[in-house]
Amino acid sequence: MLDGFWSRRHFIAAALAAAYARAGAAGPTSIVVVGDSLSAEYGLKRGTGWVALLQKRLAAEKAAVEVVNASISGDTTSGGRSRLPALLAQHHPGVVILELGANDALRGLPLAMTQENLTQMVVASQKAGAKVLVIGQQVPPNYGGDYSARFAAMFDSVAKAHKAALVPFMLKGVADGADPLKLFQADRIHPKEEAHPQILDNIWPELRKLLALRPAKAAA
Repeated sequence: MLDGFWSRRHFIAAALAAAYARAGAAGPTSIVVVGDSLSAEYGLKRGTGWVALLQKRLAAEKAAVEVVNASISGDTTSGGRSRLPALLAQHHPGVVILELGANDALRGLPLAMTQENLTQMVVASQKAGAKVLVIGQQVPPNYGGDYSARFAAMFDSVAKAHKAALVPFMLKGVADGADPLKLFQADRIHPKEEAHPQILDNIWPELRKLLALRPAKAAA
């Protein structure tokens, strides 16, 4: 009788362990994007920005992952840092995407402050159990060569220091083309709708790794 009891108990334990293993293998179930106007669909129709396109791509990949767009136009790293704890507590994300820093540069804020804010956001996200993807930015040449180089390198430095994933330049293929202005709105700051698929393509490879998604099979 006891042998049967223990057999059933071991069977149940093994089944529970397998269920937990499957849940772990499924990967993160939510992504929180903490960004500025480049992610908040500024000047675009709703549903056409790269974050909305990301949700559609995940659905096409049959990945049960919810994307929470917590981006606010005009936000700085200080604003993102202050908002992050509540977002982590509310959504318990598996992945946090940090797309901030451009407005710090536009406002002439010290690079050291921007770097510290990004660092603390990475650390807080990781302590909450999330993987982090840092989205790199660049500023126009008129900021000066030295400042531009240090600004771009800041994102790489933060990511490497805390073993976070990195997209070196969010607007690659958008802002560095032969005629980049054709992909920007009249303000020359915010990309047009047709540029957002390219932005997602820049972000997707690193995000796919964090989500542990297998590459989609090519059509026969």
